[in-house]
Amino acid sequence: MRVGIIGGGAAGLAAAYELTKAGHYAQVFERAPFLGGQASTFLVGGGQLERGYHHLFVSDTAIADLIDELGLGEKLAWLESKVGLYHGGKIWDFATPMDLLRFTPLSMVNRLRVGFWTFVLQKTKNWRKFENLTAQEWLSQHMGKRAYEVLWEPLLRGKFGEHFDQISMTWIWGKVYLRVASRGKGLQKERLGYPMGSFGEVFDVLGQRVADQGGQVHISSDVNRVVVEEGVATGLEVALPGQDAEILSYDAVIATTPSYVFTRLVPPLPSDYLKKLEGINYLSAVIMILVLERQFTDKYWMTIADTDLPFVALIEHTNLINKELYGGNHILYISNYPDRDSALYQMTPEELLEEFLPHLQRINPDFERSWVLEYHHHKIDGAQPIVGVNYGENIPDHRTPFKNLYLANTTQIYPEDRGTNYSVRMGRQVARMVMEDLG
Repeated sequence: MRVGIIGGGAAGLAAAYELTKAGHYAQVFERAPFLGGQASTFLVGGGQLERGYHHLFVSDTAIADLIDELGLGEKLAWLESKVGLYHGGKIWDFATPMDLLRFTPLSMVNRLRVGFWTFVLQKTKNWRKFENLTAQEWLSQHMGKRAYEVLWEPLLRGKFGEHFDQISMTWIWGKVYLRVASRGKGLQKERLGYPMGSFGEVFDVLGQRVADQGGQVHISSDVNRVVVEEGVATGLEVALPGQDAEILSYDAVIATTPSYVFTRLVPPLPSDYLKKLEGINYLSAVIMILVLERQFTDKYWMTIADTDLPFVALIEHTNLINKELYGGNHILYISNYPDRDSALYQMTPEELLEEFLPHLQRINPDFERSWVLEYHHHKIDGAQPIVGVNYGENIPDHRTPFKNLYLANTTQIYPEDRGTNYSVRMGRQVARMVMEDLG
């Protein structure tokens, strides 16, 4: 069986790996000059660094199993994470239940309510009970309006912008329920996984394994359209580097593109399926990476709970991973999820840096512009689907209306939030679906 795959990120490569492992031929086409999507890497201080911050939770078994299959299991380290919350001009420890009890911006009654209902969420397996409720509604009612405004609304605003009050409680459930496995028993701190060689190495090895198993992986390659004849996907029109576009024939096609890209690549779709594709909107990710000569804080992950700051989180990579891997430099990610028409999205890297600098000085008054040795700016469109109420009812099926054409993208990862682990799991599942359908 011959399968063409659009996209060389986690889902596309995992699908190709599963297919070639079973003896089928898979051909992957990635538009970028690298594999892995946001988990791809570039060189900083002699070490490979992800374009978008990445780590694993203990519950991320799909990618951990794949890393082990690739022979890289010994490189996967599990490290204690230091988590903070910036609120009211102060950095608060926020890694354990005891840290919550010490969080004096909330009254003791509110702190106990937050702790109790967080525990309830951790023990609740039926996410469907939250489907028709907004996070704003449920959290305000159960944890209190003050706790919602201080802890949760800044997170929702930072992640979803003006859509913050439309987000399903299921999304918050996923954040709480699925992350608890990364903490030990009792009051232990969270442990996070990282392949000591970078996620880029994982996906480069995965691409090589696809080739070793008889498949092909192409970078810097454009897919112009999916060829559909009489309702059946039969091939792809592809332009490989330095070559004219040609039509390649396949028994099946898997697309891992965002939905709005998928609709441009295929003939007109039936209205009901098209409505589901167009009914889910995305936000972009804007990432600024600062390479610093000094440590910014002692926290790995800091959630920003003051809405007047122009970013949602600070991730100091070298507070989890040894700075010596990057020439002794400190690595700080600054994260945002704006609309494409927002001012932050439109800014140049230089403008964005100047916008951020005064706010970084608010968080750490000792911080100076001279600490910044270099900076890098990445924009990723289609990064975060907007997860509204009753989202599960509107997820497009992996099997599209065109026979032998399959879709596997982040809008279909639910009730979990998008992530490398779930993309790997989905890619392998869709590959097995193709093999089942085509016998």
